[in-house]
Amino acid sequence: MPDSGGSRAQREHIPTSGTGPGAAPGARAEADGALPTPHGDAGALSADPAAPQVTAPPGLPGTPGHRAASGLPASGVKAAPEAALTAEAAPAAKAAPALKAARRTGFLVTMVLGGLTALPPLSMDMYLPALPAVTDSLSAPAATIQLTLTACLAGMALGQLVVGPMSDRWGRRRPLLLGMVVYVIATAICALAPTAELLIAFRLLQGLAGAAGIVIARAVVRDLYDGVEMARFFSTLMLISGAAPIIAPLIGGQVMRFTDWRGIFVVLTGVGVVLTLVVWKWLHETLPPGDRHTGGVGEALRTMRGLLADRVFTGYMIAGGLAFAVLFAYIAASPFVMQEIYGASPQTFSLLFGLNSIGLIAVGQINGKLLVGRFSLDKVLAFGLAVIVLAALALLLMTLGVFGEVGLVPVAAGLFVLMSAMGLAMPNTNAQALMRTKHAAGSASALLGTSSFLIGAIASPLVGIAGEDTAVPMAVVQLVCAVAAVGCFLILCRPWQRAGREAGGL
Repeated sequence: MPDSGGSRAQREHIPTSGTGPGAAPGARAEADGALPTPHGDAGALSADPAAPQVTAPPGLPGTPGHRAASGLPASGVKAAPEAALTAEAAPAAKAAPALKAARRTGFLVTMVLGGLTALPPLSMDMYLPALPAVTDSLSAPAATIQLTLTACLAGMALGQLVVGPMSDRWGRRRPLLLGMVVYVIATAICALAPTAELLIAFRLLQGLAGAAGIVIARAVVRDLYDGVEMARFFSTLMLISGAAPIIAPLIGGQVMRFTDWRGIFVVLTGVGVVLTLVVWKWLHETLPPGDRHTGGVGEALRTMRGLLADRVFTGYMIAGGLAFAVLFAYIAASPFVMQEIYGASPQTFSLLFGLNSIGLIAVGQINGKLLVGRFSLDKVLAFGLAVIVLAALALLLMTLGVFGEVGLVPVAAGLFVLMSAMGLAMPNTNAQALMRTKHAAGSASALLGTSSFLIGAIASPLVGIAGEDTAVPMAVVQLVCAVAAVGCFLILCRPWQRAGREAGGL
C-alpha cells in the first residue's frame, strides 16, 4: 500500500540502505512498505491522501535511467533473494543509530532546524535599525550602505546552489558545520570592518555561508520525513523561522541602545557560535553513505538539470518562488505604503507588521495540525493560492480608488489576509516539490531556495516604480505574481491529472 506519510526515522529497521547499488528495487519497495512504482519509475510515493504517486525525473541517481547506465537492475523486477537483503543490512545498521538519535531528540532537532532557517532573517533584519548609524560611522553614501543588504541577500541565494550539491555528496553535517564556521568568522569580521567596501565583501561571505543553514535544514527534513509528515514539519519550522522577522528589528533596536551598530554583529556572532556547537553536538547525520552521490561538479549539474526537466517539480518550485515574491513585495513596500500614504505611525506600522507575521504563523500551524492529512496537499495549496489572488485583487481595487477613498484599516485587512494565506502556500509547495526528490534532496532544496530569493529580489524593486504617491505598484506586483503562481501550479503541476492516475490505479 502507499506510504502512510510517517517519519522515515520510524522505518530504520528496514534491512536496506535505500539506494545502494546492491539493493534490488523490488526489495526496497517492499521494505519501505510501498508497492513498486509502475512502469519502472523510481522516486518517492506521495503520502498525500488524494495525491498520486510521483516519479523522479529520468537520468538522476537512483532512477531507472541511471541504473541502466550503470548496469544496475531497473525498478519493477522481483525482489532479490533473502541473501541479497542480508548483504544490504550492514550499511543500514550504520545509518540506524543516527536516525534513532534524530527521533529521540525530535524536539531538539526541530529547534535546531528552526534556528538554522531563522538565522538568515536575523542576519538581515537585526541590521535594519543600524543602517543610518553605519552610514555615519563609515562616512559612506546611503546607497553604498544599502549594498550591504544586497550583498547578503545575493550570497544567501547563490550559496544554496553550492551547499546543496555538497550535502548530497558528503552528507549533511560536514557542509553545514563548515558553513557555520565560515558564517561565524565572516560575521565577526563585519563587526570590525573599517570601511564600507570591506563590510560589503564580508556581508556577501556571511550570506554565502549562512545559506548552508537554509538549504541543509530543508534537506534534513526530506531525509527524515515523507508525505504529510513532511508538510507538517515545514509548518512547524514556519512557527520558528516566521517569528524571526518579528523579533529581529526589536532585538537590533535594543542592542543599539547599549552599543553601536558593531554590537549587532557581535550578537550575531554569538548566535552563530551557539548554533554551531548545537549542530556539532546534537544534529546527527541523516543521509546514509549508500544514498550519497559520488560524482563531482559535473554530476551535480546533471542532477540539477534532471530536476529542472521534471515538469511537476519545476512547477512547484516556480509557484513557490512567485508566492515568495508576493511576500518580498509586501516587505519592500509596506513601510512606505502604511506610513507615507495611509498615515500610520511607526508604532502602528510595527504593530500591523507583527500582526501580519502572527497571521502567517497561525495559518501555517492550522495547515500542519488540522488541514494536512485531512485534505490533499494540492487542494490546500490551491485554496491558499486562490486566497492570495483574491486578497491581491482587493488591494489593487482599493489602491485604484474603485471603492472610493479607503483608509488604513481596509488596506491593512487586505494585507493581513494575503499574508496569512502564505501559511498555506509556502510549506506545501516545498513539501510537494521535495516529495519528488528523495534521490537529490540537497540539490532540490538548493534550487527551491535560490529560485525563491532570485524571483523575490527581482519583484521587490518594482513596487516603487511609479513613485512615492501611490500603492498601486505594490498591489500590481502582488497580483501578477499570485496569478502567475496559480498558472504554474495548474499548467505545470496538473494536479487533476495525477489524481486521476491514482484513481485509475496507474
